[in-house]
Amino acid sequence: MKAKVLLSLILLCGGLAAPVARAGDAAPAVPAACELPSYLLTSESQLPKVAAAIKAGKPLEILVIGTGSTRIPASEDASYPARMQAILKEKLPPAEAVQVSVEIQSKRTAEEAAGTFVKLMEAKRPTLVIWQTGTVDAMRSIDPDEFRGAVTEGVAALQNAGADVVLMNLQYSPRTETMISVPPYLDNMKVVAQEHDIPLFDRFAMMRQWSDQGQFDLFNPAHGPELAKRVHDCLGRALAQFVIDAAHLEPAQQQN
Repeated sequence: MKAKVLLSLILLCGGLAAPVARAGDAAPAVPAACELPSYLLTSESQLPKVAAAIKAGKPLEILVIGTGSTRIPASEDASYPARMQAILKEKLPPAEAVQVSVEIQSKRTAEEAAGTFVKLMEAKRPTLVIWQTGTVDAMRSIDPDEFRGAVTEGVAALQNAGADVVLMNLQYSPRTETMISVPPYLDNMKVVAQEHDIPLFDRFAMMRQWSDQGQFDLFNPAHGPELAKRVHDCLGRALAQFVIDAAHLEPAQQQN
């Protein structure tokens, strides 16, 4: 049963990543369906390395470490990493080079993913790492304390390699909420983020907000790829704004 639930989660958001939209693509006003309360788009923690790179006019290299839900099969340019890149290119100065790459750690727990980080960081050397984790651990019922320890070790490895870090928690699905004990993993990710003073992108709360307010019907799996594209677009927009806020960029450092 859990394997089927995991598959449905992957299909929702993996059926909910992507090559990168062109720099010339327009960034329209935020669609009404993507609207969120401001507290979900801000963080008291900062991204100093991102801010320094932008201030110095250096390329902004972002690495998204995710799972199957980071991609949309056959629609890579609609995934949230690609949408985030497109929005950042619109928001940041014209000379700013933004490149988002994706590293898929399919079906790996936080501990299994963290074990790859030293070599991964040596190869990629990003300014910012967005680490999406928690779903596989919840599906496998990994001990929450062990999960917290693995996330702590992973964050430390990323920071020791010289990158800013944003943690992204689990996706929300009303169809699986009663089948998986999610709160311990959400809570432990908050603890790690606080201990390391890094931003936590609360994907779970955002998707639940959209679901509760009726923007997206996340219960019905029949919507398929089209629903995934819409949700990914909103996540990409939110993530771009979240990064800009956490980097504390002044208006002069953004495009009007």
